[in-house]
Amino acid sequence: MRSRKWVQIVSTFFHNGYLGFLNTSQIYNGFLKNFCAPGLNCHSCPSALFCCPLGMIQNFNISLRVLPLTSLIGPFFYLLSFFLFFGLTLGRFICGWLCPFGFFQELLYRIPFYKNSSNFKGQDFFKISLTLLFVFILPILIISELGYGILWFCKFFCPAGTLEAGYFNLFFQPFLFKNIGYVFYLKTLLLLMIILLCIINFRFFCKTACPLGLIYGYFNRISIVKLTLEEKRCPFCKICEKVCPMRISLPEKLDSKECIRCLICLKVCPYKAIKLKISHL
Repeated sequence: MRSRKWVQIVSTFFHNGYLGFLNTSQIYNGFLKNFCAPGLNCHSCPSALFCCPLGMIQNFNISLRVLPLTSLIGPFFYLLSFFLFFGLTLGRFICGWLCPFGFFQELLYRIPFYKNSSNFKGQDFFKISLTLLFVFILPILIISELGYGILWFCKFFCPAGTLEAGYFNLFFQPFLFKNIGYVFYLKTLLLLMIILLCIINFRFFCKTACPLGLIYGYFNRISIVKLTLEEKRCPFCKICEKVCPMRISLPEKLDSKECIRCLICLKVCPYKAIKLKISHL
């Protein structure tokens, strides 16, 4: 859908609307950095206006060990309200329309190369395990030699951070090259692997590893904006399943947590059995 592409472009620039770094070579740390962006976009990207919700979750979990609970009440309710608001209103509609790294993956998939559209066995288990371990468990349990925890997902895994913060900051601040260590080289290798797999398989990172998409996905069935099926109209011709880029079993799993609400199934359905529904609270 052409309109979706334009929304993705606008959203990418909305997430990364700070141009002051061109003069200062510094990341933005103004008022807007107190708020989370809805999509996956690195806090330390030179042009990023907002912070990353996954980084916020990790920082909160780290703080559980070092700060009094009274000082964590505000951050807790902010994170809770953030995910309830975006989850209950849009669910993974954010992934399909607003996420900059999701848009980047779709651009990669357009590169002419070998394609494998099938999903991978165990991808759901891997994504859940990665999220629990790197976003929640390790930041809470392990404290560094400095007496503070580590943003495990950001430091050791996140490909968006490697690309947007790592390489963009190196480009604008070459003196940072002297600080490169083995972790950066390992993350570079991981980024290259993910890029290759995203060229081969549509939104590979979304399907197999994105914690943010996993969280939003659990809201798909109860979000205000959702896809519904008029079963009386549907002959189960499976045309929708054939065009689904996420390879979801359609129309049976129309509200699957893997659905990014790209609306391609709605557009191609010859019987108009799939509807975009906006519920009322």
